[in-house]
Amino acid sequence: MSKVFVNIALSLDGFMAPEGMTMENWDRPEYKNWGAKWGALMAWVFNQQHFLESLKLGSGGETGPVNDMLRHTAERTGAHIMGKRMFDGGERGWPEEAPFHTPVCVLTHTKRDPWVRPGGTTFYFVNEGPEQALALAREAAGGRDVRISGGAHVIQQYLNLGVVDELEIALVPVLFGGGRRLFENLLEPLPQFRIDRVLHSPAATHLRYVRV
Repeated sequence: MSKVFVNIALSLDGFMAPEGMTMENWDRPEYKNWGAKWGALMAWVFNQQHFLESLKLGSGGETGPVNDMLRHTAERTGAHIMGKRMFDGGERGWPEEAPFHTPVCVLTHTKRDPWVRPGGTTFYFVNEGPEQALALAREAAGGRDVRISGGAHVIQQYLNLGVVDELEIALVPVLFGGGRRLFENLLEPLPQFRIDRVLHSPAATHLRYVRV
């Protein structure tokens, strides 16, 4: 059975996205300074070789344990699941060749035909809820793992379903002071995890937790 895992960046005060980072303010990154905050959260990844190669942003970049971790994450992932909010932002921000290169199940109430992108990414819009999205993602993954990409509300739904096998968190030393928290709206019984790996770097601490 394939694994279900979360792989995200998190601010030091527990936010996945800063306050003001909404579609209404997408073209105003200066609003509540969300653009600079988001850039600080993701700065650790921008110079990694695998990131540059996968988005076709050029050659070069850093190699080493963090780059190896990024490459391993991409190689293990056979399908992604994300929410409509994350998709809406990405539809405007991703390049034509979206950076997933797998099937992507989008949890949404909006009906829409599959959207095929160059490079192997196809977005499927699932209206029947998180359980159905996971079933479709497992089938599409072909034995590889399923990544719950975000946002926070979607991750919370899968934690509450008790199906998340691993949490991989890049904890970044920035403070947002507000925004969308990762660990909210969780229901008893709460899932239990053990620490599996800690990878230190100057820009982030990479934490991997495995379900007990």
